[in-house]
Amino acid sequence: MSKVNKNKLLMNLMKGRTFFVLIVLIAFFSIKSPAFLSISSIITIIKHVALYGIIGIGMTYVIITGGIDLSVGAIVGLVGMIAGGLIVDGLPIHILGITMYFNVPAIIIISIILGGLIGWINGTIITKFNVAPFIATLGMMNIARGLAMLRTNGATYSNIAGEPALGNTGFNSLGSSINGIPIVVFLFLIIAVIAILILKYTPLGWHIFSVGGNIKASELSGIKVKRVMTMVYIFSGICAAIVGLITTAQLTAANPSSGDGWEMNAISAVVLGGTSMSGGVGTIGGTIVGAFVIGVINDGMIMIGVSEFWQKVIKGGIIILAVIIDQYQARLHARMALMQVSENGN
Repeated sequence: MSKVNKNKLLMNLMKGRTFFVLIVLIAFFSIKSPAFLSISSIITIIKHVALYGIIGIGMTYVIITGGIDLSVGAIVGLVGMIAGGLIVDGLPIHILGITMYFNVPAIIIISIILGGLIGWINGTIITKFNVAPFIATLGMMNIARGLAMLRTNGATYSNIAGEPALGNTGFNSLGSSINGIPIVVFLFLIIAVIAILILKYTPLGWHIFSVGGNIKASELSGIKVKRVMTMVYIFSGICAAIVGLITTAQLTAANPSSGDGWEMNAISAVVLGGTSMSGGVGTIGGTIVGAFVIGVINDGMIMIGVSEFWQKVIKGGIIILAVIIDQYQARLHARMALMQVSENGN
């Protein structure tokens, strides 16, 4: 077997590494905990996978462009607090001496707009002021988390059922199920399909890959790079806002700490799924498999009694290992390209 063929075989094996890891993890946790494959456990895992997956889809767009969004977890908490506040306290208008209460569809729209607005601010800071994505979104993470805490001085909105007289009931139904399948799963599938179609079949999708592959070449080819980069952060913010709404509805309470650390879950899912941290390469399908890996690891470790502190250590190690493999895969791909050119030249 020639070196090119050997490298091709190795590359194909590496592409399927995440799915293989998923199978191994399921087998491992099934052996360690017989309850792991129970119906209730499977439903719980799928709910968590859907939440990580939705954030991960937005993160995939961002990372393909060569960026990163550390603010998504904080957006989850802030959106939940804003939605909870609108249900419980309404919107006081002190000048008129009245308080406005919104119905659930209006609250959903306001929350999604808020997520998109935060994403737009992230994108604007990055593109207009040339701030590194890591720094810009790290700052926004702290701002959003701080605002969530300030909303109630760190307290939780424990009753978000609403009141019939105010016309704001029904929010908790977002966290319910249809024929035993959680609503978040349907949302996850819809968002995933839309994201895949955009990446594969629209000019925007091509522009996203182009910007991540080579910004200078994209600018020279007429692509509005700043607009594309801003749009992916808006999309990421919207995805995080949707997760904030669903999480709040599932908990039937708004907690300012919701989503804490979920940016790491999303990044892990994206990188495990084969999206390159260098930009220009990535798939939504890979992110979905990566989200399953993270969901299985998180819930599996809880079920077998792994310490929360060790969970953080393990997940941190997973991110580092995934990036190392990603870099190796990139070098292997470059080496294969050179070998192919050399063979063709001969």
